Amino acid sequence: MKIGLIAMSGIRACDPELLRLGLTLPGFVERSKAIASLPSLGLLTLASLTPPGHEVAYREVADIRDLRALEPFDLVAISTFTAQATEAYALADRYRAAGAKVVLGGLHVTAEPQEAIEHCDAVVVGEGETMWPQVVMDAQAGRLRPFYRAAPAAPGADLAAGPLPAYELLDPHRYNRLTVQTSRGCPFRCSFCASSILLTEHYKQKPAQRVLAEIDRIRELWRHPFIELADDNSFVNKTYWKALLPQIARRRIHWFTETDISVADDEELLGLLARAGCAEVLIGLESPVETGLRRLELKTDWKLKRFPRYREAILRIQSHGIRVNGCFILGLDGHTPEVFSAVYRFVEETELFDVQITLPTPFPGTALYRRLKEQGRLLAERAWERMTLFDVTFQPDPMTVRELAEGFRGLGVRLYGDDFTRFRHETFRAKYLRGRESDAMVMSSERSH
Repeated sequence: MKIGLIAMSGIRACDPELLRLGLTLPGFVERSKAIASLPSLGLLTLASLTPPGHEVAYREVADIRDLRALEPFDLVAISTFTAQATEAYALADRYRAAGAKVVLGGLHVTAEPQEAIEHCDAVVVGEGETMWPQVVMDAQAGRLRPFYRAAPAAPGADLAAGPLPAYELLDPHRYNRLTVQTSRGCPFRCSFCASSILLTEHYKQKPAQRVLAEIDRIRELWRHPFIELADDNSFVNKTYWKALLPQIARRRIHWFTETDISVADDEELLGLLARAGCAEVLIGLESPVETGLRRLELKTDWKLKRFPRYREAILRIQSHGIRVNGCFILGLDGHTPEVFSAVYRFVEETELFDVQITLPTPFPGTALYRRLKEQGRLLAERAWERMTLFDVTFQPDPMTVRELAEGFRGLGVRLYGDDFTRFRHETFRAKYLRGRESDAMVMSSERSH
């Protein structure tokens, strides 16, 4: 069979005022653009798991309106985020009409399998790696089942099984960031999180030698790769990382990852990260004020307890020459219009190199979605195209919808204007680059970002 693995990509936004701005303010959607430009690690892994005897192609579709002719595939697997789900369904419908068998998978269809099956021949629910070889064999035999459900992994299970992702399917000139996954899941189950915690109940760690093998494979294909770790929270197991980082340092790469604020507590770890080429860490701070942090997590108010140490932690991380991308969610319950000025002051006072602002987004399958639906606060049912992180999708409390939308846009203009962006970046370079290899090296990683 000829098999097409298709990732829906690109950034989405519906707010006409944001579209009028063009989403081009420096940094406004920088993180989203970086995510959108990353290849689908899940589909590349499926490519390597495909049984022998099949021809496999990896493709990305940013806008189906630009897709005039369909490549001839016998079997198509489509992975999508929620904001692109409607487009993914339309693409699936087109391929089925052309005679191909279509399989849908990923976070959105795991949360909404009954919706997805209306547009495909099979839905993979949960972690697709364990099910994909069977899906291919069933498709070849003409006996696809409507649903394939991955069995829950046992506590303590790691990510050792399976081959390396098929990085060789990628055009080396098209990608300036490549992904490696070292872990899946997160011990902090935030109510809004629509990441891999929806796929796995337990935190799983990939063996260090497998991580190094994937990095080495990327280095064979790209001369100077910038690597993004596809983890929800990388440094949960600090003992693991203290053993791994010296080996990464010998690879002389630069990389980015997501973590929680506790990384600042361990000076030894921070030193190892700097020496291993960690250019930036993204940390979900969520709120510049204590209001909004209460009951944000399902198990404990961990971030609320850490809040008094936010500023000290950011200073300590950046003092090692590691940039911090501080992420804020605006419109959490309890946030008033004053939160927008509070974010600006916090960023200015802490000298954050990067900052990301988003809106609370009730992705299907999350506790936030269930709560807002039960409270009757969703502005529209199943309006997946608005689940962009930049569009208001619910009735905030105590703000109005208009206050939240206008305040969000106004803060974006202030945060990402040329002068304030230059202040943040130049301050970091002047104060925190001591001991790093060179300013030029960091600038090179910024261009990749």
